[in-house]
Amino acid sequence: MKVFNHHIYEYEKGLRNLILHTMHIENLDSAIDALDKRNISYHLQKVHKTKVNVFFGDAECISVVKSFEKNNLKEFSHEEDFILGIMLGYDRLKQCKRYLSRKYVTL
Repeated sequence: MKVFNHHIYEYEKGLRNLILHTMHIENLDSAIDALDKRNISYHLQKVHKTKVNVFFGDAECISVVKSFEKNNLKEFSHEEDFILGIMLGYDRLKQCKRYLSRKYVTL
């Protein structure tokens, strides 16, 4: 939960608009309580039996993630993967290279 709490700190300080945190399902109730207490929007995606992806941040960002209507990250199209990476604040050039390598297999 230390890393999760640090992510909340980064969000509240305005360092990021969207965060993706993967956690053990045992910690999910505590995470949801913390987000609800702070009125932070979130979206959950089950990874497998013991892990869950918690997206949280600005409501507009969460709406975009929900609009993809996917159950897990593996189902994201190349374009959705690119958009998500940019929204999470990943390096733009690296995201462009990742997109091109996924879309066209190799450059």
